[in-house]
Amino acid sequence: MAAFLAELLFDLVRSLIGSWLREAAVAVCAWLDTKIHGRAARFVVGGLLGVAAYFLIPVIAGLLGL
Repeated sequence: MAAFLAELLFDLVRSLIGSWLREAAVAVCAWLDTKIHGRAARFVVGGLLGVAAYFLIPVIAGLLGL
């Protein structure tokens, strides 16, 4: 059941995020990768971005009226 819900979530995210936004995110991540040196710093930045996404995705979904 969890895998099924995960697939639905991924499909929803793919439908909400167009290819242009995905390409922009990849470009920003590639730029950020060159600026951060060290494994610990990458884990910290990744964790902060993950926490931000954890809180922002429901807010954005609520604003869209889902």
